[in-house]
Formats: sequence, structure tokens, C-alpha cells
Amino acid sequence: MKKIATLVLSFLLVFASALTAGGQQGKSDSVETEVLKIVLILNGTLGDKSFFDSADNGMKLIKEKYGNKVLVKTIEMNYDETKWEPTLLDVAEQDWDIIIMGTWQMTEMLQECAPDYPDKKFIIFDTEVDYSLPDMENIYSITYKQNEASFLAGAMAARITTSDMPLANPEKTIGFLGGMDIPVINDFLIGYIEGAQYIDRDIKVAVSYIGSFDDSAKGKEMSLAQYSQGADIGYNVAGQAGLGQLDAAKDANRYAIGVDSDQAELFLSSDPGKAELITTSVLKRVDNSLLRAIDLHMAGTAPWGSTEVLGFEEKAVGFAENDIYMKVVPTKIREEMDMLQKKIIAGDIVVSSAFGMSSSEIQALRDSVSP
Repeated sequence: MKKIATLVLSFLLVFASALTAGGQQGKSDSVETEVLKIVLILNGTLGDKSFFDSADNGMKLIKEKYGNKVLVKTIEMNYDETKWEPTLLDVAEQDWDIIIMGTWQMTEMLQECAPDYPDKKFIIFDTEVDYSLPDMENIYSITYKQNEASFLAGAMAARITTSDMPLANPEKTIGFLGGMDIPVINDFLIGYIEGAQYIDRDIKVAVSYIGSFDDSAKGKEMSLAQYSQGADIGYNVAGQAGLGQLDAAKDANRYAIGVDSDQAELFLSSDPGKAELITTSVLKRVDNSLLRAIDLHMAGTAPWGSTEVLGFEEKAVGFAENDIYMKVVPTKIREEMDMLQKKIIAGDIVVSSAFGMSSSEIQALRDSVSP
């Protein structure tokens, strides 16, 4: 009997050990298959074929790479500012691990919200929070070297306006259409002007600000005025409102430069006549930067509590080199743009930034190149 009891006890111990091991294995499996929940909230709408569409594409890239390891969602808050803060607070209360948003208009709201949710992670792009404030450790800010990519746009525009290309005219005038007179838009402008003047000090730049990022009709009106002023190429940095400049280029039969996304590629099937006037686009690769941010988070190296400034090297800004660019822009100009990009990356060309410049300094620069 004693021997039987001993055998029974041994069996029970082995069985219990197996159960414990199974439970631990199950626990380990659940950790390994835990889904990272990521939400993007847009203080605008999709369909701008520019900035917000690029951010949404970032969510698609994340899903493509990580599959079932992530759950992603994009929420459009439209351009109604009264919806932005309530949506942010509502999302923060929900079961999201990482909450992503962009633009300077969301900065103050995030600074007030994030400290109340220390277990959540927040990413804000195209601006940065004030890290001198307390409890900003769960926020990662991403900004971009758009001034450097715009330098190439200005240099190319200067070469085109002084070329014998079919739609170029004798006037040394190029156009710039901004959404609003704010630092991030002026950062594009500063690079654009410096790139143009690097090629030819006599280049003039017609500058207009729409006052919004969704009024494409006003954008078209202002761009048509620039073309009638003598500009044979224009550059839009205005989100959805900037689409009006592309419409104006088609009406005036003049060249254009897109922004944020490859706008020629986006219009190629729906409006090829318009697409073929978009010589290139300055790419602000919000999509690549968001994928990179999640890569860093997955690796445990995301710089929470700080800002990163991303440029050519991180593939966060760029120049669209599509079939239209290859066809429309002469080889000699394209080769020069490649050379200038390498010089910028190497630090041989240092492009000024609107960040840190006073409004009077920016105005003086605008006045110096006014047609």
C-alpha cells in the first residue's frame, strides 16, 4: 500500500508540474501574440493627395509590415476645430496603446492630455511639444527637414524658368503657394528661395498664403494670379488647398511642383493632362516616419520624451523621381539635382530654416525676391 501511495503521489506531482508548465507556456504565448493597438487621428480629412493621405499611408505600411501583430485605425476629425480636443480625449480613454496625430494645431491639446494618461504612448508629427513642461515622457515628436528638400525644388524651378523648356517664358519668376504664414510653411519657403538663388541671384519668387489648408478655390485663384504675373512654375505647400494650384497649372498650361505625396502619380490615371505638368513633388514622407517610429518602438529604442528631426538620410523627405520627372525635366537638370542632394547630405550645402528666424527676417527675405 505504501508503495502504491508513493506512486500515486509521484504521478500527481508530475501532473501538477505539467499543468504549471502548460499555464506558463500559455502565458508566454499570450504575451507573444499581444496585439499593439495604434490609432491615427487627423485634424482634417483624407483625400488631400498630400499630407494627411501620406500619414494614412503610414498606417497601411505599418499593417503591411506587422500584420496580425498590430491593429491600426485612422479617424478623420475634419477641419472643425471644436471636434479635435474631444476626439483626442475620447481616444485616450479607449484601449489604444499608441495614439498618433500631427500639426502644430494639436500641440497644446496633447500637452494637456498626455500627462493624464502616463500608460499611453503619443506620437506627434510635423511639430513638437514643449519638453520643459512636466510629464512629457510618453510623447515622441517628429519634425522634418522640409527646408532641405525645398532647396532642391527651388533650384529646379530656377533651372526650369531660365531654360528653353516648352512652357518656360523669358521672365525669371517662380511661384510659391503656402497654406498659412506659419513657421513650418515658411521653412519650405526659405529652402525654396535659397535653392532658387543658389542657381541665379536674379530669380524672383511670387509668394501667396491662402490662410487655410482646405480652400482649394482660393488656392487656384492665387496661383492663376502668380502665373499671370510671369511665373512659369509654381510650388504648392498647402495640403488640400494646394490642389487648387495644380488646377491653375492646367488652366494656365504652366509647370507645377507638388508636395508631401507624389502628386503627379496620384493624378496620372484620373487627369493625365494635369499630372504631366507636375514636374516633381517635394516628398514629406510622413508615412515612412510613422513606420520608422513603430519599428523603433518594437525594438525598444523609440526616443520617447524627445524630438527627432528627420531628413534625406532617414528617407523622411525626398524628391519624386517618377516617369514624368524623367520625361519632362531635362537630364542635365536632373543630374544637377542629384548632385545638390548629395551636397546637402554631406553638409557641403547648409540650408537655412525658418525655425528660429523672426517674422521680420522672413518678411525681409520675401520682400527681397518679390517680383
